[in-house]
Amino acid sequence: MERSKMIADITDIFHDVLDDDSLVITSATKASDIDDWDSLTHIELIIGIEKHFKIRFNASEINNWANVGEMCNAIDLLLKA
Repeated sequence: MERSKMIADITDIFHDVLDDDSLVITSATKASDIDDWDSLTHIELIIGIEKHFKIRFNASEINNWANVGEMCNAIDLLLKA
């Protein structure tokens, strides 16, 4: 999957979960960049992403993400598996 399409899909999920269509999500976006991205929201985002892409993350993958780009890398690896 092209990275731009993946970011667009993830952006849609962020908009839905955070109920904010003004958010601009890039590979460099991290939780501290978005006021409402807390631990509970993080779980909701992960669930939304897993459902959308029909994948399942493990805890070690999730704990190592520093930004959306690393999240995309994990999605890409799971989609290719």
